[in-house]
Amino acid sequence: MLCPDFPFAYDDWLRHPAGLGGVPADAMGTEVAIVGGGMAGLVAAYELMRMGLRPVLHEAERLGGRMRSAGFDGFPDEVAELGAMRFPLSAAALFHYVRTVGLRTTPFPNPLSSCTPMTVVDIGGVSHWARTEAELPPAYREVADAWDKTLHEQADIGVMQEAIRTRDTATIKAMWNRLVPLLDDQSFYGFLSSTPAFDSFRLRELFGQVGFGTGGWDTDFPNSMLEILRVVYTEADDDQHTIEGGCEQVPLGLWRHAPQRLAHWPAGTSLAALHENRPRPAVTALRRAGERIEVTDADGRTRGYRAVVFTGQHRLLNSRVACDDALLPGTVRSAIERTHYMGSSKLFALTDRPFWLDVDAATGREVMGMTLTDRLPRSVYLFGREPDRPGVMCLSYTWNDDSQRVAALSAEERLEVVLRSLGDIYPGVDIRSHIIAPPVAVSWENEPWFTGAFKANLPGHYRYQRRLFTHFMQDALPEHQRGFFLAGDDVSWTGGFAEGAVTTALNAVWGVVRHLGGGCHPANPGPGDVFAELAPLELDEP
Repeated sequence: MLCPDFPFAYDDWLRHPAGLGGVPADAMGTEVAIVGGGMAGLVAAYELMRMGLRPVLHEAERLGGRMRSAGFDGFPDEVAELGAMRFPLSAAALFHYVRTVGLRTTPFPNPLSSCTPMTVVDIGGVSHWARTEAELPPAYREVADAWDKTLHEQADIGVMQEAIRTRDTATIKAMWNRLVPLLDDQSFYGFLSSTPAFDSFRLRELFGQVGFGTGGWDTDFPNSMLEILRVVYTEADDDQHTIEGGCEQVPLGLWRHAPQRLAHWPAGTSLAALHENRPRPAVTALRRAGERIEVTDADGRTRGYRAVVFTGQHRLLNSRVACDDALLPGTVRSAIERTHYMGSSKLFALTDRPFWLDVDAATGREVMGMTLTDRLPRSVYLFGREPDRPGVMCLSYTWNDDSQRVAALSAEERLEVVLRSLGDIYPGVDIRSHIIAPPVAVSWENEPWFTGAFKANLPGHYRYQRRLFTHFMQDALPEHQRGFFLAGDDVSWTGGFAEGAVTTALNAVWGVVRHLGGGCHPANPGPGDVFAELAPLELDEP
């Protein structure tokens, strides 16, 4: 996911034999506070530990953040992926850590994917069954063709993707810097409606409901078109995988992993060992105290640090965390205030077996399929193909307004309304009779330490996004605003993708090392070392 805004090859930086850099001998063992134990927090802590610093990790609830895998009552080994669940192979920095902790992946059963036995598209009360796009009615193929034509004619997708694959940063920057001022004020829907291929409302409606690759995109229609282009340019919507055993194993693996190459610490040191197997509690306040930043936690303890990395959702700095105004420039605070989050709900059920693979004698096809619908569930995903093992159904995966429809319901109440809706699509299938455990559900907008699934920029938000992303470059800041670093997918150009959490954590690592007097090996410059060359376009702010 070589992002066109800042096309720095984080995967090359990670695997270079010179390593990410280091700090002076007198800085070894220096404590650095990491606020948030999600993917960004664990990556930052892991890499700072490798360099000989002592990360002090604070987590309000459970490690993993939105890389959250939940077991079912009585079946702890069967998991529901409540947050992240599908990861594009183009997310090379993320997969560096997947390999580091020794995990395996398998293709994700997206609609019409080769690993998906059957896809059912139910729109307007009419269902169509297909294994490939060619088996869908002409109207759906027309939608796919219109999107493909739009991307080639309006966004030169072939040229950009080739430049990304070959790491041709000059071409990437030239193309993207031309598009940013043209599309910053354009919504996804506005862009579609202005193109010849989507001059029909019916095509735009079908595209929103069914979409391409991963399903319908109408919940993204209000978002900036730049957000959408980043996803398709970097192939984040394509060739996605799931992590066997649950994605939570990645951050938990980094928590437990003892790196082979360690500065300062003895062999066998891990983050878990440094924390006696338990992170510090939630952070409740952050304030400047001279040359240090004081961190107060839920136990009432206050400790000062030379550097702090904040990886939680950033609007927590306006609510649950009392954050000293002196820590952040006013422009960055304004960007945090304007951050827009996507709501998202999921509902999972565990079944006695993957019964959806049963063949209906009358039709000769499976009794159910991966489902895209305009009804309440919106998307249904089916996991498991072994007849003698339980199966997992993601009975509903919804966003924004669709998520709000069920956000106030309990998991059991959601199950009732979703099964009623699915009964209209599959009238002869008794899903309830196969369910063997209580349902598991989440609405991220209701989660007290998240208040939303992830950030998504609205039209006109490019300037805010640039302020957040570039905050790790602190040489121009006054002394009292240095040493406090933002990381996580809130800061990244690709909100909602674990890759963005990883790469912004690595930016913060670079910033902390520099703040403490260290730096990168000349043979392996970091993101800040080449910032001037690759910096995101700066729009005027009159």
